[in-house]
Amino acid sequence: MAETAAERAHPRGRRGLGFLGTVRRAWEYPLFFGLLFLFGLMSLAWSLTAALIGPLLPRRIAGPLGRQAIKTGFRLYLGTLRACGVLRTDLSALDSLKGDGGLLICPNHPSILDAVLLISRLPDVVCIAKAPVYDNLLFGGGARMAGYIRNDAPNSLVKMAAQRVRAGHQLLIFPEGTRTERAPVNPLKGGFALIAKTAGAPVQTVFIDANSNFLGKGWPLFRKPEFPLVYTVRLGRRFDPPTDVRGLVGDLERHYRTEL
Repeated sequence: MAETAAERAHPRGRRGLGFLGTVRRAWEYPLFFGLLFLFGLMSLAWSLTAALIGPLLPRRIAGPLGRQAIKTGFRLYLGTLRACGVLRTDLSALDSLKGDGGLLICPNHPSILDAVLLISRLPDVVCIAKAPVYDNLLFGGGARMAGYIRNDAPNSLVKMAAQRVRAGHQLLIFPEGTRTERAPVNPLKGGFALIAKTAGAPVQTVFIDANSNFLGKGWPLFRKPEFPLVYTVRLGRRFDPPTDVRGLVGDLERHYRTEL
Protein backbone atom coordinates (compact mmCIF):
# COMPACT_ATOMS: atom_id res chain seq x y z
CA MET A 1 0.00 0.00 0.00
CA ALA A 2 1.37 3.43 -0.93
CA GLU A 3 2.42 5.76 1.87
CA THR A 4 0.82 9.15 2.28
CA ALA A 5 2.94 12.32 2.26
CA ALA A 6 2.36 12.72 5.99
CA GLU A 7 3.61 9.18 6.63
CA ARG A 8 6.74 9.76 4.55
CA ALA A 9 7.41 12.99 6.39
CA HIS A 10 6.80 11.51 9.85
CA PRO A 11 7.91 7.86 9.97
CA ARG A 12 7.55 7.87 13.75
CA GLY A 13 3.81 8.52 13.24
CA ARG A 14 3.52 5.23 11.38
CA ARG A 15 5.20 3.40 14.23
CA GLY A 16 3.04 5.28 16.70
CA LEU A 17 -0.15 4.18 14.98
CA GLY A 18 1.05 0.60 15.00
CA PHE A 19 1.96 0.85 18.67
CA LEU A 20 -1.42 2.33 19.57
CA GLY A 21 -3.14 -0.41 17.61
CA THR A 22 -1.17 -3.03 19.53
CA VAL A 23 -2.07 -1.41 22.86
CA ARG A 24 -5.74 -1.25 21.87
CA ARG A 25 -5.78 -4.91 20.91
CA ALA A 26 -4.03 -5.90 24.14
CA TRP A 27 -6.59 -3.92 26.16
CA GLU A 28 -9.46 -5.68 24.38
CA TYR A 29 -8.62 -8.99 26.06
CA PRO A 30 -9.14 -7.92 29.70
CA LEU A 31 -12.16 -5.90 28.57
CA PHE A 32 -13.65 -8.95 26.84
CA PHE A 33 -13.17 -11.24 29.84
CA GLY A 34 -14.39 -8.55 32.20
CA LEU A 35 -17.60 -8.15 30.22
CA LEU A 36 -18.15 -11.92 30.21
CA PHE A 37 -17.67 -11.92 33.97
CA LEU A 38 -20.13 -9.04 34.31
CA PHE A 39 -22.79 -10.96 32.38
CA GLY A 40 -22.30 -14.02 34.57
CA LEU A 41 -22.42 -11.92 37.73
CA MET A 42 -25.60 -10.10 36.70
CA SER A 43 -27.27 -13.37 35.69
CA LEU A 44 -26.32 -15.11 38.93
CA ALA A 45 -27.46 -12.19 41.10
CA TRP A 46 -30.90 -12.07 39.48
CA SER A 47 -31.27 -15.86 39.32
CA LEU A 48 -30.67 -16.22 43.06
CA THR A 49 -32.93 -13.27 43.84
CA ALA A 50 -35.71 -14.63 41.63
CA ALA A 51 -35.39 -18.10 43.15
CA LEU A 52 -36.03 -16.54 46.56
CA ILE A 53 -38.84 -14.10 45.80
CA GLY A 54 -40.53 -15.84 42.87
CA PRO A 55 -42.28 -18.57 44.92
CA LEU A 56 -43.56 -15.94 47.38
CA LEU A 57 -45.38 -13.85 44.76
CA PRO A 58 -48.69 -14.56 43.01
CA ARG A 59 -48.16 -15.88 39.49
CA ARG A 60 -49.89 -12.84 37.96
CA ILE A 61 -47.25 -10.61 39.58
CA ALA A 62 -44.18 -12.87 39.44
CA GLY A 63 -44.35 -13.52 35.70
CA PRO A 64 -44.53 -9.91 34.44
CA LEU A 65 -42.04 -8.77 37.09
CA GLY A 66 -39.61 -11.53 36.15
CA ARG A 67 -39.85 -10.77 32.44
CA GLN A 68 -39.41 -7.05 33.02
CA ALA A 69 -36.35 -7.68 35.19
CA ILE A 70 -34.71 -9.84 32.52
CA LYS A 71 -35.48 -7.29 29.82
CA THR A 72 -34.04 -4.47 31.93
CA GLY A 73 -30.93 -6.46 32.80
CA PHE A 74 -30.28 -7.30 29.16
CA ARG A 75 -30.77 -3.67 28.12
CA LEU A 76 -28.29 -2.52 30.77
CA TYR A 77 -25.75 -5.11 29.68
CA LEU A 78 -26.05 -4.27 25.99
CA GLY A 79 -25.79 -0.58 26.89
CA THR A 80 -22.55 -1.34 28.72
CA LEU A 81 -21.17 -3.12 25.65
CA ARG A 82 -22.07 -0.15 23.47
CA ALA A 83 -20.49 2.29 25.92
CA CYS A 84 -17.28 0.23 25.84
CA GLY A 85 -17.24 0.41 22.05
CA VAL A 86 -17.45 -3.35 21.46
CA LEU A 87 -21.05 -3.48 20.19
CA ARG A 88 -23.22 -1.67 17.67
CA THR A 89 -26.86 -2.60 17.18
CA ASP A 90 -29.96 -1.56 15.30
CA LEU A 91 -32.95 -3.24 16.96
CA SER A 92 -35.49 -0.55 16.15
CA ALA A 93 -37.47 -2.80 13.80
CA LEU A 94 -38.73 -4.71 16.85
CA ASP A 95 -40.53 -1.64 18.20
CA SER A 96 -43.43 -2.17 15.80
CA LEU A 97 -44.17 -5.53 17.49
CA LYS A 98 -44.68 -4.14 20.99
CA GLY A 99 -48.47 -3.95 20.76
CA ASP A 100 -48.97 -7.26 18.96
CA GLY A 101 -50.11 -10.01 21.33
CA GLY A 102 -50.91 -13.62 20.56
CA LEU A 103 -47.98 -13.94 18.19
CA LEU A 104 -45.05 -16.27 17.53
CA ILE A 105 -41.77 -14.44 16.90
CA CYS A 106 -39.45 -16.67 14.87
CA PRO A 107 -35.89 -15.43 14.21
CA ASN A 108 -32.91 -17.11 12.64
CA HIS A 109 -30.30 -18.14 15.20
CA PRO A 110 -26.68 -17.22 14.37
CA SER A 111 -25.51 -16.67 17.97
CA ILE A 112 -26.16 -17.21 21.69
CA LEU A 113 -26.61 -13.43 21.86
CA ASP A 114 -29.79 -13.57 19.76
CA ALA A 115 -32.13 -14.06 22.70
CA VAL A 116 -30.41 -11.28 24.66
CA LEU A 117 -30.83 -8.86 21.75
CA LEU A 118 -34.51 -9.65 21.17
CA ILE A 119 -35.63 -9.86 24.79
CA SER A 120 -33.96 -6.51 25.53
CA ARG A 121 -36.34 -4.83 23.07
CA LEU A 122 -39.60 -6.74 23.57
CA PRO A 123 -41.60 -5.77 26.69
CA ASP A 124 -43.34 -9.00 27.69
CA VAL A 125 -42.10 -11.87 25.57
CA VAL A 126 -42.18 -15.50 26.77
CA CYS A 127 -39.36 -17.83 25.75
CA ILE A 128 -38.78 -21.54 25.49
CA ALA A 129 -35.75 -22.51 27.57
CA LYS A 130 -33.78 -25.71 27.21
CA ALA A 131 -33.81 -27.92 30.30
CA PRO A 132 -30.08 -27.31 31.08
CA VAL A 133 -30.73 -23.55 31.05
CA TYR A 134 -33.92 -23.91 33.11
CA ASP A 135 -31.99 -25.84 35.77
CA ASN A 136 -28.83 -23.72 35.55
CA LEU A 137 -27.70 -21.75 38.59
CA LEU A 138 -26.98 -18.68 36.45
CA PHE A 139 -30.33 -18.55 34.65
CA GLY A 140 -32.77 -21.01 36.20
CA GLY A 141 -34.27 -18.82 38.92
CA GLY A 142 -34.96 -15.98 36.51
CA ALA A 143 -36.39 -18.29 33.83
CA ARG A 144 -38.79 -19.92 36.27
CA MET A 145 -40.00 -16.63 37.75
CA ALA A 146 -40.51 -15.17 34.26
CA GLY A 147 -42.73 -18.09 33.33
CA TYR A 148 -40.48 -19.29 30.53
CA ILE A 149 -41.43 -22.69 29.17
CA ARG A 150 -39.14 -25.62 29.81
CA ASN A 151 -38.21 -27.47 26.62
CA ASP A 152 -38.76 -30.96 27.91
CA ALA A 153 -41.63 -33.23 26.83
CA PRO A 154 -42.79 -32.17 23.33
CA ASN A 155 -46.52 -32.67 23.99
CA SER A 156 -46.59 -30.59 27.16
CA LEU A 157 -44.34 -27.98 25.53
CA VAL A 158 -46.75 -27.45 22.64
CA LYS A 159 -49.74 -27.31 24.98
CA MET A 160 -48.16 -24.82 27.39
CA ALA A 161 -46.79 -22.61 24.61
CA ALA A 162 -50.14 -22.52 22.82
CA GLN A 163 -51.85 -21.54 26.09
CA ARG A 164 -49.47 -18.61 26.57
CA VAL A 165 -50.01 -17.40 23.01
CA ARG A 166 -53.80 -17.69 23.29
CA ALA A 167 -53.56 -15.65 26.49
CA GLY A 168 -52.08 -12.80 24.44
CA HIS A 169 -48.36 -13.30 24.98
CA GLN A 170 -45.66 -13.12 22.36
CA LEU A 171 -43.69 -16.35 22.15
CA LEU A 172 -40.03 -16.21 21.11
CA ILE A 173 -39.02 -19.47 19.45
CA PHE A 174 -36.11 -20.30 17.14
CA PRO A 175 -37.45 -22.52 14.32
CA GLU A 176 -34.01 -23.99 13.64
CA GLY A 177 -34.05 -25.54 17.12
CA THR A 178 -30.36 -24.72 17.59
CA ARG A 179 -27.82 -22.19 16.38
CA THR A 180 -27.19 -22.08 12.64
CA GLU A 181 -24.60 -24.66 11.64
CA ARG A 182 -24.55 -24.03 7.90
CA ALA A 183 -25.46 -20.64 6.48
CA PRO A 184 -27.90 -19.25 5.74
CA VAL A 185 -30.20 -21.41 7.90
CA ASN A 186 -30.56 -24.96 9.22
CA PRO A 187 -33.50 -27.12 8.13
CA LEU A 188 -36.39 -25.91 10.29
CA LYS A 189 -38.03 -28.00 12.99
CA GLY A 190 -41.81 -28.36 13.05
CA GLY A 191 -42.49 -27.44 16.68
CA PHE A 192 -43.13 -23.76 16.03
CA ALA A 193 -45.66 -24.56 13.31
CA LEU A 194 -47.50 -27.02 15.55
CA ILE A 195 -47.69 -24.39 18.30
CA ALA A 196 -48.99 -21.82 15.81
CA LYS A 197 -51.65 -24.22 14.54
CA THR A 198 -52.71 -25.23 18.07
CA ALA A 199 -52.91 -21.61 19.22
CA GLY A 200 -54.42 -20.32 15.97
CA ALA A 201 -51.71 -17.64 15.95
CA PRO A 202 -49.71 -15.88 13.21
CA VAL A 203 -45.96 -16.28 12.83
CA GLN A 204 -43.71 -13.25 12.51
CA THR A 205 -40.34 -13.92 10.91
CA VAL A 206 -37.32 -11.93 12.11
CA PHE A 207 -33.87 -11.76 10.55
CA ILE A 208 -30.70 -11.16 12.55
CA ASP A 209 -27.72 -9.99 10.51
CA ALA A 210 -24.27 -10.05 12.13
CA ASN A 211 -20.75 -9.17 11.06
CA SER A 212 -19.22 -12.00 13.10
CA ASN A 213 -19.82 -15.65 13.97
CA PHE A 214 -19.18 -14.80 17.63
CA LEU A 215 -20.82 -17.39 19.91
CA GLY A 216 -22.23 -19.18 16.90
CA LYS A 217 -22.22 -22.96 16.66
CA GLY A 218 -18.75 -24.22 17.55
CA TRP A 219 -17.39 -20.83 18.73
CA PRO A 220 -15.59 -21.29 22.09
CA LEU A 221 -17.00 -19.08 24.84
CA PHE A 222 -13.62 -17.55 25.70
CA ARG A 223 -12.45 -16.84 22.14
CA LYS A 224 -12.39 -13.08 21.65
CA PRO A 225 -13.94 -11.78 18.41
CA GLU A 226 -12.91 -8.75 16.40
CA PHE A 227 -14.59 -5.62 17.74
CA PRO A 228 -16.94 -3.96 17.26
CA LEU A 229 -19.66 -6.57 16.91
CA VAL A 230 -22.49 -5.30 14.71
CA TYR A 231 -26.03 -6.72 14.84
CA THR A 232 -29.02 -5.55 12.82
CA VAL A 233 -32.54 -6.91 13.24
CA ARG A 234 -35.16 -6.61 10.51
CA LEU A 235 -38.69 -7.94 10.17
CA GLY A 236 -39.68 -10.44 7.54
CA ARG A 237 -43.06 -11.65 6.37
CA ARG A 238 -45.85 -12.41 8.84
CA PHE A 239 -47.54 -15.73 8.10
CA ASP A 240 -51.22 -16.34 8.87
CA PRO A 241 -52.26 -19.00 11.41
CA PRO A 242 -51.54 -22.30 9.67
CA THR A 243 -53.77 -25.23 8.86
CA ASP A 244 -50.93 -27.22 7.30
CA VAL A 245 -47.93 -27.66 9.62
CA ARG A 246 -45.57 -29.06 6.99
CA GLY A 247 -46.61 -26.38 4.52
CA LEU A 248 -45.76 -23.61 6.99
CA VAL A 249 -42.36 -25.15 7.76
CA GLY A 250 -41.53 -25.28 4.05
CA ASP A 251 -42.77 -21.74 3.41
CA LEU A 252 -40.74 -20.32 6.31
CA GLU A 253 -37.58 -22.11 5.30
CA ARG A 254 -37.85 -20.80 1.74
CA HIS A 255 -38.48 -17.30 3.09
CA TYR A 256 -35.38 -17.49 5.34
CA ARG A 257 -33.17 -18.73 2.53
CA THR A 258 -34.40 -15.99 0.19
CA GLU A 259 -33.93 -13.18 2.72
CA LEU A 260 -30.64 -14.34 4.25
